Amino acid sequence: MLHPPQQREPSLPRPAVLGIPRALIWGYVGVLLFMVGDGVETSYLPTFFKTDLGFAEASVGIIFTVYGVTAAVGAFLAGGLCDLWGPRRVMMAGAACWAVCHTLMLAVAVPAHSYWLILFTYGLRGFGYPLFAYGFMVWIMAGAPERQLGKALGWFWFCFTMGYPVLGSALVSLLKPTIGFYHTLWVSLAMIVAGALVVLLLLRERTGFQGLSREPERHGLSRTFLGCFTVMFTKPSVGMGALVRLINTTSQFGVWVFIPLFLVDRIGFSAQEWASLLIVMMVSNLACVVLFGALGDRWSRRKTVAWLGGAVSALACLALYYVPQAAGHDYPLVAVAAGALGIGMAGYVPLPPLMTSQDPERKGQIMSAYTLGAGASMALGPLIGTLFIGSIGIGGVMWIYAVLHLISTVLVLTMKTPGTGAEPAAPIAAPPMERQPVER
Repeated sequence: MLHPPQQREPSLPRPAVLGIPRALIWGYVGVLLFMVGDGVETSYLPTFFKTDLGFAEASVGIIFTVYGVTAAVGAFLAGGLCDLWGPRRVMMAGAACWAVCHTLMLAVAVPAHSYWLILFTYGLRGFGYPLFAYGFMVWIMAGAPERQLGKALGWFWFCFTMGYPVLGSALVSLLKPTIGFYHTLWVSLAMIVAGALVVLLLLRERTGFQGLSREPERHGLSRTFLGCFTVMFTKPSVGMGALVRLINTTSQFGVWVFIPLFLVDRIGFSAQEWASLLIVMMVSNLACVVLFGALGDRWSRRKTVAWLGGAVSALACLALYYVPQAAGHDYPLVAVAAGALGIGMAGYVPLPPLMTSQDPERKGQIMSAYTLGAGASMALGPLIGTLFIGSIGIGGVMWIYAVLHLISTVLVLTMKTPGTGAEPAAPIAAPPMERQPVER
């Protein structure tokens, strides 16, 4: 039976001018609102637990460690659950988990000054944001036009980053002096509910309404999650992609811990100057995530990740050490190095479609491998510094990060889309009704 060519992507109208698929645009709005609500607490919650509730520093550290573990597990579960339930149900489950646990923490645990209740409710709440945010990322992978996946993912990371550290921190700075931090945390709940309602009521793209897997294993929970692991071995390029994603932000989390010690203690920067350098890094990243996603779509996803991601990040890691070492307290030059690392992080944006092209029928499981690498980088970055800074110093640690980025460049350049051989110079039209990706 022949299908007319115009039915190849029947659920999606022409993309918006900015490159966001019109059928998915309310999802971006929902993620932005949700991450604003999730980011309200980032700048003050540890201080609130210590100062207002009287918990010891070690106890506060345990709370955030438990939260980090559950968030990493939630990130891994998101893709597999999308295969089983569909992205819409996964996002709603994440929003419900966040809202219920946060309400219990504020209404019961905090007034009672109960450490164990806060540990339980806040820890469980860690499942919420990755299920919601990464559930939508999988929805993008399944529902956006193949030729625009990079740009669509770039806008996802723009909304994610703009909401979490930028607007969330701005909101708490605005509200805390007038209504106090405790009441500001209730405002964050309102933002979460608003983001969830936008997705529930306004996002109507049909791909996300059902499980994404077309295989019998979608009916078995254990088999689906086992597949999230085994796909990294049965499809070696997926495993390489997960390793590249691990490397992607390993240096970022390590830099956040160890570079301020170097710049402040040895070079003479102030804590405020380091905070402003982080802003430079973040703004540079925001400025490039959409640009590099679009570049991957039009030029080459593999080359964008390899050269603008891996190579630029490697050079930036070395520059963050050698520039202040040579130039001393020269803020503009160090700011250029910090901005370069933000740019390098953005270079990895086209990685997910490169990974899912290895087996388009297992997008959810492959995205679980991707998010597993993302979650593990939060621990690996600081761990590398902790293990090696005493023996080889901060310069040696930055060399380790740089070499890892160069390794990611080599890995990405060896990833090939099945059946395509050498990468084509331009997009190739697929047969009608097929969404078979072609690596560019």
